[in-house]
Amino acid sequence: MRRHWALFTTASRYALIGHTRNRFAMLLVVVYIPVWIALAYVTIPDRPAPFRLRATGEVLSPPGNHLTQITGALNAVTLIAGFMMFAATFTGGAFDRRLAMAGYPRYHLVLAKLSALTLVCAAIAGYATVAVGFSWPPRQPLVLAAALFCAALTYGALGVVFGSVLRREVEGMFAILMISILDVALQNPLSSSGSDSAVVRFLPTYGAVQAGMSAAFSDASAAQGLVIQCLWLAAAASAGFLVFRRRTGNALPPERRPRVPASRRHGTAGDTSVPLPPAEPGPSAEHARST
Repeated sequence: MRRHWALFTTASRYALIGHTRNRFAMLLVVVYIPVWIALAYVTIPDRPAPFRLRATGEVLSPPGNHLTQITGALNAVTLIAGFMMFAATFTGGAFDRRLAMAGYPRYHLVLAKLSALTLVCAAIAGYATVAVGFSWPPRQPLVLAAALFCAALTYGALGVVFGSVLRREVEGMFAILMISILDVALQNPLSSSGSDSAVVRFLPTYGAVQAGMSAAFSDASAAQGLVIQCLWLAAAASAGFLVFRRRTGNALPPERRPRVPASRRHGTAGDTSVPLPPAEPGPSAEHARST
């Protein structure tokens, strides 16, 4: 048990160190989240924006700037979590592979990355919830933080997938950026007239958006949205584990046995050759000279 705990803590420490060395991501967390939320509050008009929340069926009419702050917070946490996990997986893939080939258990590596991702996403979600609370108090702040946390975890797992599959860094960054923007923008009633369409149910943060809006502007339960988001999270985490396992697999070619000619095989099917009897010992050279 101590050995497993030591392996897990060592891998977790290296995973956290890798995240803290990503200074650009730290800058995004500290600056981008509050600036984006503050700009949404100041620039977007506060006129009521009525829309129907699919998770509860009720019609809500929050101010437009408040609504944009919620979608902006979701967009910010998903981008940052996806970027951080993509960068960590992309740059540390070779190191993880060497560890796995040297005998380091892959399950400990995966659990360490999951633990580091959980801590990072919890910090990001809590920070974004506090930033929103400076402007106006959400109805259910803990549920809002849970929605942001689940959305960040989902995109963090997607970052692991992209970091293991894509070959160039710019490809992964562009993929996470475009998916997050389209995902949240299509669910914002201010920017999309089809935010209540049935198609948006298949977007990665549909559950988090439904739960976040319900927690921010209503007292109704947001359990359905959180359950849907957890399903997306489970699917993304499973995909991340599979691609990580494939990438850290043994890259050595399989051991090949030497090929034996068919004439030397005995007792095999289709072998019709008959072994020759051993030769009789002939007279020695001294006996031949004596005769």
